[in-house]
Parts: sequence; structure tokens; C-alpha cells
Amino acid sequence: KTPWYIAAFAMVGAAISGVTFISVPGSVAADGFSYMQMVVGFTIGQLIVAFVLIPVFYRQGVVSLYEYLDKRFNLAAQRTGAWLFFISKLLSASLRAFVICAVLQGLLYERWGVPFWINAMIMMGLVWLYTRRGGVRAVVWVEMVKTILMVSSIVLCIAFVIKALGLNIGEALTTIHQSDYSQILFLDNPLDRRYFWKQFIAGIFLVVAMTGLDQDMMQTMLSCRNQRDSQRSMIQSIMVQVVVIALFLALGALLYTFIDSRGLSIERGDDLFGFVATECGLPAIVGIAFLLGLVASTYSSAGSALTALTTSFTIDILGANRRHDSSTTEGSEAISTVRRRVHILIAVAMCGVIMIFGSWSSMGVITLIFTMASYTYGPLLGMFAFGLLSKRSVRGWAMPVVALASPTISYLIATHSQAWLGGYTFSYEILIVNAALSMLGLWAFSRK
Repeated sequence: KTPWYIAAFAMVGAAISGVTFISVPGSVAADGFSYMQMVVGFTIGQLIVAFVLIPVFYRQGVVSLYEYLDKRFNLAAQRTGAWLFFISKLLSASLRAFVICAVLQGLLYERWGVPFWINAMIMMGLVWLYTRRGGVRAVVWVEMVKTILMVSSIVLCIAFVIKALGLNIGEALTTIHQSDYSQILFLDNPLDRRYFWKQFIAGIFLVVAMTGLDQDMMQTMLSCRNQRDSQRSMIQSIMVQVVVIALFLALGALLYTFIDSRGLSIERGDDLFGFVATECGLPAIVGIAFLLGLVASTYSSAGSALTALTTSFTIDILGANRRHDSSTTEGSEAISTVRRRVHILIAVAMCGVIMIFGSWSSMGVITLIFTMASYTYGPLLGMFAFGLLSKRSVRGWAMPVVALASPTISYLIATHSQAWLGGYTFSYEILIVNAALSMLGLWAFSRK
């Protein structure tokens, strides 16, 4: 029963996490504005989600997206899809939360003598509390508030950095345009991971997989009253997301221009925003805005992931709705008991993974998340595509076999592509190879 315009703003908050807040401005030094090439692909992908997948989900009345795989194929397909989502979302959501915990550890907790593991437990404890009380409804409204806070903090930070550089808005735009950071299109070298067609095509498929086939992202869209409202919400969110990402990239160019003008430097792009906001003599309000935007984005994305993982694990993997009749009071209470226990266990699991991430990872976080998604969401994309594009049935045992084999083969192709394919280097488009291999494997074990 969520109003479509609330869902639209909540969707922006769901799509743009604390990792975007940290990593996108910091990626400008190495990649310029090349991320906008993927954003163009994101737009096409979201239109596919709006007009292909949303009608299917509303027509079948699913609560978890992976119920579709049971109705189309079999229970093994549903559980395979749910496990793929569970592993991918547990890792990516925990990684997003780890990044923010690491930032807060350096800015606040270390000064108070609080160890990192307590930091992680505090965050997941608070996330568990508000999602336990409000469920998906709480997530949607928190995501809307997060979007407002995040955009406000970005605009505020841009304004103060422009002022610190002694520029007006027109001069700031000129400075960004003339800087080394503003290149958008990379059309000259197909072997470059930033090459336009690689980024554009990968952007389309990444959004179809990471939004349209992701219980976390789609629970907001499926909370709308009907299919039409859900589609309106998705289209509205596309336009807002393009503007917000452009603001992030502009902020990144201005932040690098700022530290260059002061003769400063940083080792990692992910440290850029926090360093300038809190350590470079800007007014305290900039640091406060940075922390507000960061905390809002973190709690929202962690909360939505926790509820989505709880829903999928309860329905798809444990099959609570098959073992208990939800139309009876006794059955409904039994399902609720299972859900509450799963909710606690997943919160504990996320906390544990955050602590594990605390001991490694030097790759830019947004790059690491998209890379992981290219392998874990590939079989999901292949399974849904095969289900929608064909009428063939697949043997139950084949689903988990194909789901393991296709990312393994894709990884071998990606790691040996320079030797096997004349120097070609795969970026996120390995997702397409992964999905195609999954579809081929499913066809090989299918029948009319």
C-alpha cells in the first residue's frame, strides 16, 4: 500500500548506499566521469525491469521474487535462486556496512577507545531493532528520509567546497569541465575496462540482475498498490538517480581540485570525502552533513538487506509458508516465529561478515561489489531469462549444478582472457558471459 511517489524516492535511497557515498567521489581520479556510461545503461536496465519483470511479479502475486522460479520450474530452482541471492546479498550488504563502520571507527570510535567489533555490533543491533518493529514499511520510509538527508548533505558539501575554492557556481562548473577528472566517454580503446560499450552494456545487465532480480531492491517496488504504481515509481526513480549520481561525480572532481590546491594527497579514493569533510579546515557543518548522509545511507541499506534476506530465507529456503497455513491464526503465528528467529540469526551473520571484511580488501569497494555481483547474479539472470524466453522444463538436480558451474567457468575465462582473447580484459560484462553460460547449461538439461 505504499504510495508510488514515496516508493520512487525510497528506491533512490535503496539504490544509492553508503558505498556510493564514499566510493563514487573517490573513483573520479582514476576513472573520471566514466561511471556515467554505466548510468546510461542503468536507465535502459530499469526500463526493462519496469515493463518486463514487474508485470510478471504482480501477475503471479509473489512475496519473494524466487517464488517465480518454483512456479516456472520447480522447488529446486526456487531454492537455488534464493541461495544465490542470499550469498550475494549477505556479502555485498555486509561489505557496504563494513565501509561505513570503518569510517565511523576512524572518526569517532577510536577516539573513545571503542574496539571495531563493538562498533559492528552497535550498528547491526540498531538495524535489527527498527526492522523488527516495522518490517518493510519501516524500510521504505527510512529509505525516503535517507534520500532526502543524503541529497541535502551532498548539495551542502558541494556549496562549501565551492566557497572554499573561492568560486561561484558558473566558475565551479567550468573548473570541473576543464579538469582532468571530467572525461565521460571512453571510445578509443576496446581493451580498456572503461570502454563505453563495455560499461554501457554491463550497466544494463547489472541493473536487471542487481535490481530486478534482487529481493532487497524489489521489495520497495512490490510494496506499491498495483503494477501501474510500481512502474510509475520505477520510472520516476530513474530520473532522480541520474541527477544524484551526477552530483556525486561533480563533488568528487571538486574535492580532488580542493586537495590539489592545498598541496595535499590521499592514498585511497575511498578516503577522499571523509578526509576533506573532517580534516581540511572546512566548517564543522560539512563534517556533520557528511556523517548524517553516511549514517542515513548505511542504516537504510543495511535494514533493507536484512528484511529482504529474512523474507527470502524464511519463504524460499526454509519453506515456512509451505509447512504452515498462513490463513489460520496458528499457522500465521508459526511463520512469524520462524521469521523472528531468522531475523536474529541473519543480523548476527552480517555482523560476523563485517568483522571478517575488517581484516582485508584493498580494492575500491564499489568495484569489488560489482565484481562479486557479476559472478553471483549471473546464474540468477540466466535462470530468469531462460524461464521468460522459453517454455522448456529443467531437471531439478541441474539447477544447482549449473549455478555452480557457470560462475566457475566465467571466472576462468575472465582470469585467462588476455592470453586466450588477444589481450582482452573483462570488466563487469563478465556478468553477460555468466548468464549466457547458465542459459546454455539449463537448455542442455531441459526438455519440452
